[in-house]
Amino acid sequence: MSIEKNIQTVKDFFAAIGRGDSEGLLALVAEDIEWIVPGEDWPLAGTHRGRAGLTDLLKTASRSMETSTQPREFVAQGDRVLVLGFARGKIKATNKTFEDNWVFAFTVRDGRLTNIREYVDTQALARAAQMDASGPA
Repeated sequence: MSIEKNIQTVKDFFAAIGRGDSEGLLALVAEDIEWIVPGEDWPLAGTHRGRAGLTDLLKTASRSMETSTQPREFVAQGDRVLVLGFARGKIKATNKTFEDNWVFAFTVRDGRLTNIREYVDTQALARAAQMDASGPA
C-alpha cells in the first residue's frame, strides 16, 4: 500500500478511538495485532495481542481514565507510520488530571494495523494514578 493510504489508516484509527467506535477500530487491525504499552505498575502497560487483547486494553482504558487525544504530526516511510501527539485526561480512581506528549509507532500491512507501540509520559500518568494518603482526590 502507499504511504498515503497507510497514513489514512492510522488517521482512521485515531478517529475511531475519538468516537469510541470499537467495531470500527477492530476493522482496522490485523487478527494478530500486537499493541505494546511500555511501563510497569500501570493498568495499561504490557503487550496486548490479538483482537481480544485489544478489546481488553480498550475496556481497561475506558474504566480507568478519561482522555482526549490529539494526533499532531504524521511521519511515514514504507509500512511504518509515526505519530506525534498530545493527550489530556483524568485518572478516574484518583480524579487527578494529566497532560502527556506521546509518540505512537504503527506498522501497517495490507491496509491493517499489525503493530502499535506507544511511547508515553509514564511519569505523568503514574503521578495522576497515585493515591494520596487520604485516598482519591
